[in-house]
Amino acid sequence: MGKQELGETPTACATRETHEETGVLVEITGLLGIYSDPGHIVAYTDGEVRQEYEVTFLARPTGGAPAANDEASQVGWFAVAELGGLDIHPTMRRQIDHFLSGRFPHFD
Repeated sequence: MGKQELGETPTACATRETHEETGVLVEITGLLGIYSDPGHIVAYTDGEVRQEYEVTFLARPTGGAPAANDEASQVGWFAVAELGGLDIHPTMRRQIDHFLSGRFPHFD
């Protein structure tokens, strides 16, 4: 989960964070939505606790390759049929399902 730097646009932030967290370079192509769930509380190992909200963009890969790092223990490309076997947080799965169903942009 990234944060926007001073002087950075939301799309530049999304592009940078995607590369930092996955190793994949992307070009932003649209907006999936803005999501929040008061029940989705994130507790970080440094003791910080947040209620997150997400601005979720659509993008296409332009380079790089999926690679695990200190922010993402596993990174890869998956077929839609494989999603049911993955450990995906319900709030993230809701976003994926909105994309797959064509129900976007979404705001809540």
